[in-house]
Amino acid sequence: MKKIDDLIASARSIHDRYKAGRIERETVREWVLGLGEYPPPYAKPMNEAAAWFRPARDMEAEALRAADLERLKAVVEARTAE
Repeated sequence: MKKIDDLIASARSIHDRYKAGRIERETVREWVLGLGEYPPPYAKPMNEAAAWFRPARDMEAEALRAADLERLKAVVEARTAE
């Protein structure tokens, strides 16, 4: 359970710092891609986030940021989504 609690706390922290502009997208991308496997219900949002951040995206900056934040939010909220 501690590993899941750490994931949620870390995802929330990354989300909040990115939303506030305190970290860059590349840092978020590296964090997401560096995570290992997690059990359900976290596996699906983690896999979706990794797939989202893997390729380069050619989007308007604010739309890209909003989409990134939604992927991070899904990880944080996975427990309640079940």
